[in-house]
Amino acid sequence: MIKLDRRNFIKGAGAGGASCALATMLPGTLAALESAPLKGVGKEVASICEMCSTRCPISARVVNGKNVFITGNKAAKPFGGKVCARGGAGHSLLYDPQRIVSPLKRVGERGEGKWAEISWDEAYQTIAKKLNEIKRDHGAESVAFSSKSGSLSGHLFHLGKAFGSPNHFTHASTCPGGYVVAAKAMFGTKVKRDLGNSKYIINFGHNLYEGINMSETRAMMDAQMEKGTKLVVFEPRFSIVADKADEWFAIKPGTDVSVALALCHVLIEDGLYDKEFIERYVEGFDEFAKEVKAYTPEWAAAISDVPAADIRRIAHEYASHAPHAVVDFGHRATFTTEEFDMRRALFAANVLIGNIERKGGLYLGKKAKTYNKFAGETVAPILGKPGVEGMPKPTAKRIDQVDEQYAMMWSSGGIYQTILDATLEAKPYQLKAWVMSRTNPMQTMTDRARVVETLKKLDLVVCCDVYISETAAYADIILPESTYLERDEEIADKSGKNPAYYVRQRVVETIGQTKPSWQIFKELGEQMGLGQFFPWQSMETLQMLQLNRDTSELRRIKEQGYVSYGKPLMLREPEMVSAFAQTYSNAKPVDEDGTYGSQLKFKTPSGKIELSSKKVEGMAPGRGVIKYREVDLKQDDELYFIQGKVAIHTNGATHNVPMLANLMSDNAIWVHPLTAGKLGISAGDAIRITSSVGSEEGTALVTPGIRQDTVFAYMGFGSKNKELVRATGKGVHCGNLLPHKTAPVCGMNIHTTGVKLAKI
Repeated sequence: MIKLDRRNFIKGAGAGGASCALATMLPGTLAALESAPLKGVGKEVASICEMCSTRCPISARVVNGKNVFITGNKAAKPFGGKVCARGGAGHSLLYDPQRIVSPLKRVGERGEGKWAEISWDEAYQTIAKKLNEIKRDHGAESVAFSSKSGSLSGHLFHLGKAFGSPNHFTHASTCPGGYVVAAKAMFGTKVKRDLGNSKYIINFGHNLYEGINMSETRAMMDAQMEKGTKLVVFEPRFSIVADKADEWFAIKPGTDVSVALALCHVLIEDGLYDKEFIERYVEGFDEFAKEVKAYTPEWAAAISDVPAADIRRIAHEYASHAPHAVVDFGHRATFTTEEFDMRRALFAANVLIGNIERKGGLYLGKKAKTYNKFAGETVAPILGKPGVEGMPKPTAKRIDQVDEQYAMMWSSGGIYQTILDATLEAKPYQLKAWVMSRTNPMQTMTDRARVVETLKKLDLVVCCDVYISETAAYADIILPESTYLERDEEIADKSGKNPAYYVRQRVVETIGQTKPSWQIFKELGEQMGLGQFFPWQSMETLQMLQLNRDTSELRRIKEQGYVSYGKPLMLREPEMVSAFAQTYSNAKPVDEDGTYGSQLKFKTPSGKIELSSKKVEGMAPGRGVIKYREVDLKQDDELYFIQGKVAIHTNGATHNVPMLANLMSDNAIWVHPLTAGKLGISAGDAIRITSSVGSEEGTALVTPGIRQDTVFAYMGFGSKNKELVRATGKGVHCGNLLPHKTAPVCGMNIHTTGVKLAKI
């Protein structure tokens, strides 16, 4: 054990002197501690990373009582036993002098940066008193609860439900919600992509080589490098994934759907689609085929700037590799108001070649309950969900239920940005408080000025976080959460082609007064008089309930960190089905064609894949069939402004982590040389970028790797929060330039707009 005093913390953090000096003046931060012992929980601890949303399995250990070494968990084969740059920098978050390690209370104006350190008791009492007053005077529905989706988010939502509020939101409508809702409309559930076994991949800006997902990124690398898989990329800029592609097309922003529909046109009109698959598994093909008949490659070329001959050739190449080919449905690409049909069109291109439940295509996740039914025995334990009797049922509708077209999003994270509408315009009623955990809407939502206005208007703002984030800077109370290296969590499901579980475990003893958020919201609930809804006493209690008190299985999962059960299974892949059936003597009978094709069902109204949807038509008249609609993203004298992820950072979360901030603390604006020349801009010049809602100053990166009518910036930079000085004022704040717009049906926050550039 070593005692880390204030000097050692600052010295070891890898941050500049100015930022550390400021950090020592902030109450409640790690730098303000006189001393903090560092103690490892074990020699080698299997756990889960949280430096991004992928949450890769890791193995970590304390080295010489001074540092934490983090690597991948070798038991997790799909992840390659590796971590990315962000994952390796987790210790830098743990030791950051600017971490908050004690509850804080605002003592100045919101956003002024004046804080006082308080006890947990005072924090809980203050919040509970105010929330209960708001509930008494305005109803429980006047409080919104939001968290980044994933680990422990359910505990905040459980508090919200116990309180009686229907308004619980994840970050889905600012990131992955579009493809999730599109998949629900077509397949009835989310689907996964088998990139590692694909022989031909078409990619519409899903930059897995910067927005890294270790398992999928490694799978695509392996496919390209070891199996000779061809990668075709449609993206407005020359990203890393475009650089690694066999072909890159600088598609016009917002026109992805036109090319996707043209690919579908060729597949149908040239007879390249899988007729047997369509007949057996698809509903609404005739309506879809009739719609896409007009969407020729020549039509798409005029809209997208992708040559018609290439669209036609690519469609034929893609079909020639069927069913072991895939059109990547993406994650966070060029968003437009037509996000829903863009994602449905990408899914449709997969459906047409019949790649569902085939190697290299798309497949449904095989969780334990489904897998065990096929095996005829208990191969994997089924994770239980501890229930609580008597949970209140909200009497009011959600604030995003004002429009029925968003019905599929209500249970998929909600339309996050409606918090702004309800607060500022009382639509459909007035919000009075916002309780949030590990979310930074000041960065991830659009129109930052509107977010600021919202936070200033609310009667109460509570943030649970590891930093005084740009959003937490406007809170009344900040509750310090332990970092992922200091907390235990429930067992999480990581199933793919077969069941798999993993678990987060503490690597080091807690530093300061931080607590895991599950404990924070339990204790806050008890203070609010809701203790009967939180009967568990510890995280191990919850883990035991999940596994039906199977202590040996819990021990196994904890020791290995990641446990995979059974053999991979894809229902229409004969080789995999044969191996599965031979392994389990009580397995379901195999069909005559050597597959489980007869067992393939979809959770849609028709029980089939729906290329056109009566349900969607009922929600949003005119949108049942996938079609092209022109979008207006900019004025004639403006440039398209698009954003994307960088491998070093995660959205609006990691830009103040010392090691990562040292690697990249600025986001220069990508500008094409011809565009820059017309504006008198040279590389490295200070420039102003202006939109309809805001203006930012940045640095020009003049490069041919961007369209002439487009500029690009990595997201998450340009924080306005003076407390986090490593991230403050460096680069362009994307959210400050994006107007507040919402896409139909899926409710996505639009992340493309028009801007003007000028040299400063």
